Amino acid sequence: MLHESALRLLRDDPLRTLYIPCWLSRGKAALKQRLADCVGFKPESLPYDDAFLDWLKLQRSEGRPLILCTASDRAIATAISEHLGVFDEVMASDGATNLAGARKADALESRFGRAGFDYAGNSRADLAVWRRARRAVVVNATPTVLKQAGDCCEVEQVFAAPASGWPAWRRVLRVHQWLKNLLVFVPLFAAHRLGDSALWSALALAFVAFSLCASSVYIVNDLLDLDSDRQHPRKRLRPFASGQVPAWKGVALAPLLLFASIALAWHVSPAFMAWLLAYFVLTCAYTLALKRVALLDCLALAALYTLRVIAGAAAADMVLSFWLLAFSGFLFLSLAFVKRYAELEVHVLGGRDMAPGRGYFTTDAPMVQALGIASGYAAVLVFALYVNSDAVRALYHSPEIVWGGVPVLLFWVSWMWMQAHRGHMHDDPLVFALRDKASVLAGAAFAAVLGVGTVGWPW
Repeated sequence: MLHESALRLLRDDPLRTLYIPCWLSRGKAALKQRLADCVGFKPESLPYDDAFLDWLKLQRSEGRPLILCTASDRAIATAISEHLGVFDEVMASDGATNLAGARKADALESRFGRAGFDYAGNSRADLAVWRRARRAVVVNATPTVLKQAGDCCEVEQVFAAPASGWPAWRRVLRVHQWLKNLLVFVPLFAAHRLGDSALWSALALAFVAFSLCASSVYIVNDLLDLDSDRQHPRKRLRPFASGQVPAWKGVALAPLLLFASIALAWHVSPAFMAWLLAYFVLTCAYTLALKRVALLDCLALAALYTLRVIAGAAAADMVLSFWLLAFSGFLFLSLAFVKRYAELEVHVLGGRDMAPGRGYFTTDAPMVQALGIASGYAAVLVFALYVNSDAVRALYHSPEIVWGGVPVLLFWVSWMWMQAHRGHMHDDPLVFALRDKASVLAGAAFAAVLGVGTVGWPW
């Protein structure tokens, strides 16, 4: 709760986080109290261990007194206790005493006597308490802590920690979202320079740099969006929102990924690094503020997609054409509206009036849909005008064949919006498209049209 309280303060009042060192100088208990005073939270939205709670309820029904003894601030502990309704009493940090480790052991031994209580815990700090307890209940602990607890006293019950191996970390990094960073290769294809091995090498490094940077930002986004994610039927299962991975590990990992990304970007080129940093700054602005402002959120998302294409051009030392920039801007704006529309539809089905953490009413869904369809068709119009331009005649052997891409694009834009309307859309439309059979076939048809237009008919 200390980590989550600090993250909530960073999200809601970033400047006030500058006071944290001052609060901490007065002691950890004072820091916890000030954070609890500054931020609110909903105890009903927190991730709880259902198996452990069921066991606690069973113990209480058998007449066993239960006390919530925690290092969290009393205000937080009281709110959680009142919500759960299983505890008889609360012992917690009070702004002066940080009730953790040896202090917690002293308080419990003073109250109940040595070995006069059983204690449920999960961390190394709890070893000091278990040494003075009668029995231990080990909850969500590492194998090392479990073994050490057994050395301190008899272990009554063990509740296994949720699996947090590679599958969990893959979701933390959102490895599947790295597919979006393939957009850095778009300028290479658009310029018909597929045979340039040096460009492939530069863009491969650019792809890795963007992926590391994106994962860093995804971690920050998930950490700052815990409350709204926990109210979403699918996002509540994300590793941080569900409690599968502790928040502090995300806080430690995010800057490491960012520094590695910047180092790779500098190796590619200073120009590419500048665009990568622009992407990072805009993403941070989106995470901290823009995502909660209607319409600006979708414009920012479209810009983030388009920045990948621009950064790819910088990595390959190419000049980005007006046509590609305009087409990308409108197409990605449509996909951004698809994403937001799909989220709104989920909340409509959930009976909510507002989308948590967003600046939309659920009644805005039809307007978002109309704006998105218009943006998608504008992208098709830009492509149609491009096909009739001098640039196509210079790049394609048979420009008239490229016209076949127009109906393919019309189909795909319409198909994506139809799937969103039917409630089939993934949270991210590009990831959905890469897994959707009709979208893959449309992409293959579009590539075939451009390929034949480039080389001409083989007969």
